[in-house]
Amino acid sequence: MGSKHTLIAIAAVTASLAWQVAAAQASAPSRADVKAETRAGEKAGTLARPGELGGPAVGSSEGSGAKVTRAERKKATREANKAGKLARPGVTNAEDNAIRAEPTTASRAERKAQTRAANKSGKLAPAGETK
Repeated sequence: MGSKHTLIAIAAVTASLAWQVAAAQASAPSRADVKAETRAGEKAGTLARPGELGGPAVGSSEGSGAKVTRAERKKATREANKAGKLARPGVTNAEDNAIRAEPTTASRAERKAQTRAANKSGKLAPAGETK
């Protein structure tokens, strides 16, 4: 009798899970429905532009009125780089740049000792956190 009850219990659990999966699929919109909604949104102009919802921002020349070719953009970038107007990769904060530009008065060994002391006293922010 023990195995008979076990098989009935397994069958009941399996049927329950199968019903949940079927119900979830029935309530979800189909791929064709989603594509049709997207096309309708494109035509109506109600879709968010790239970068508006937290995705990667894509540069756009829509507001300028003038079309700039790729060669012109590359030339302008080269000129800005030669003039020193481009920020280093990942650096956009003016305050951080000003701090980094100040000359250091401590040697590397002194800075390492200060960092070790701050770490021991618990004054360093955990990795990934700021101030």
